[in-house]
Amino acid sequence: MKARTLLVVAALLLVGCGHVATQQVKVPVPVECRVDVPGRPAMPTEALAPGVSLDSYVAASQAEIEIREGYEGELRAALSTCIAPQSASGQRASASSLKR
Repeated sequence: MKARTLLVVAALLLVGCGHVATQQVKVPVPVECRVDVPGRPAMPTEALAPGVSLDSYVAASQAEIEIREGYEGELRAALSTCIAPQSASGQRASASSLKR
């Protein structure tokens, strides 16, 4: 009888060890950003011949400022896509949904 009780207790202990409680842990995991890098545009001042007039150089410089600001906007959009938090489905949030 004593052996039988010991056997039952041992069986119950083994059954209790078979159940392992699981715990879900959410840890941020780095994910590669796959965004196309915008191509660098041709800058107007790079195409100027040496000795060009001051007026032509100033006009090209002003145009270059506009082009660079547009290029910077494209780079910022690509960067904001890469640093946007991911949703539970694994999709990155759109740049328009992010608040600055």
